[in-house]
Amino acid sequence: MPLLPAIRDFAAEASDPSRYAALEGGWSLAIADVIGSTRLAGEGRHRDVNFVAAAVVAVLSQAVQSAGERSAGESVACQFGGDGAIAAVPPGREAEARAALSALAHWSTERMDVPLRVGIVPVQALLDQGLDVLVALHDFGNGNAFGLFLGAGVTAADSWVKDDARWRLPPAPGPLPGLETVSCRWNPVTPRRGTVLCVIVDAVEDGDAGLAVLSRVQGAIEGIVPTAGAAPLGAGDRLSTRWPPTWRSLLMEARGGAPGGAFGRVAGALVKSAILCVLLKFGLKLANFDPERYRRTMAERSDFRKSAGGPRMVLDVTENEATEIERLLSAAAAAGTIRYGTARADATTVTCLVGDLSADRHVHFVDGAELGFWRASVMLKAMKAGKVIAAPRTLAGVSG
Repeated sequence: MPLLPAIRDFAAEASDPSRYAALEGGWSLAIADVIGSTRLAGEGRHRDVNFVAAAVVAVLSQAVQSAGERSAGESVACQFGGDGAIAAVPPGREAEARAALSALAHWSTERMDVPLRVGIVPVQALLDQGLDVLVALHDFGNGNAFGLFLGAGVTAADSWVKDDARWRLPPAPGPLPGLETVSCRWNPVTPRRGTVLCVIVDAVEDGDAGLAVLSRVQGAIEGIVPTAGAAPLGAGDRLSTRWPPTWRSLLMEARGGAPGGAFGRVAGALVKSAILCVLLKFGLKLANFDPERYRRTMAERSDFRKSAGGPRMVLDVTENEATEIERLLSAAAAAGTIRYGTARADATTVTCLVGDLSADRHVHFVDGAELGFWRASVMLKAMKAGKVIAAPRTLAGVSG
C-alpha cells in the first residue's frame, strides 16, 4: 500500500495542502452513511448510529490492507463522521473494499436495524471533473492514525453516492473482520468549559482558492480558541465507565459479530467492564495495563479535529467562544466564501476501536451528544440548498 504523508500538529499542518498527497487515478473513495438519522435520533438511538459509523472504519481498515501491512502496523486513511465514514482505498484493493461495504450494509440493516448506504467512487472519475482529493494521516504513532481529507473531490464523492444510484453498492452478507474491535462503554463526557460545539465547514470555491479560504477559517478559529486546548475529553481524567454497562451498549456489542457469538461477546464486555471499574476506583494496575495511562492515551487519540473537504471539529468551549466561532462562520458565509453547520451539545460521546492493547493499538471516535455532527450537517445541507436556518441545538429542533 502506498505510504501517505503524516501530520502530527493539526493546528499547524492540517489545513496546509502541501502536507497532503494528491491521490491518482488508481485510488478510490469508499463512502458510507446512515439513512434516516432523523428517525433514529428521534427514537433515542444516536449511539447505534455512532456504533455503525465506527464499525465501517474498523472493517474498512482491515479490508483495504494486506496481511503484511496489518502485521507491520501501517495505517489506513479512514475517517469517522458521526453518522457515516469515508476511506481512501489504495490501488488493487477496491474489490476487498466493495465486499466489505456490501457486508456492512447487510449487517447494519439486518442486525442493527440501521439502514446504511454504501458506495465506491473512483478517484479518476473525480479528476475527470477537475476535482482533487488530498489525503494524509493524523498520526499518533505505532499505527494509530486517522484519515484527513482535503479538496472538493471528497465532498463531491459523498454527494454522488447519496444522489446517484450508479455509485452505490447493494447489501450482501459476508465476513466482517474488525467488527469485534468496536465498543462504546464509556459514559458521555460533560464539558468543563461550558458547551460542546460541533463545527463543519466547506468552501464554496473548488481548487486552491477554496483551500486558501479553509486555511484562513481554521486559523481564525484557532485565534478564538486554540483547538488543542479545547479537546472535549481533556486529559482523559474525566472519562468514566459504569458497571454494568448500559443495556444498549451491550446489545450493540452482542450484534457486533456472528450471531452465534453474541453471548460470549456480552459476557466478555461485562467482565472487562467490571475489571476496569475496579482498577479505576482503587487506582490499581493489572499486569502491564495501567488504566490511568489508558485514559490519557484515549484522550490523545480522539478524533475531535479532522478534515473532510474542510474542517470538522468537536470542541469544548465557553459559551462566548462558541458564539464568536458561529459569528465568524456566519460572516464568512455571508461573504459567499464558505458554507457551514454548527450544533451545540451538553456532552461528548465516545465510541472506541480497540485492537491489540498489549501492542498499544487503540483509537477513539467522538461526537456531540444526540448526533452533534449530524445536526451540524443538517444546517450545512440547508445552506447549500439556499436556505438559511439556525443551528439545531436539540433534537426537538430538527425535522426532515
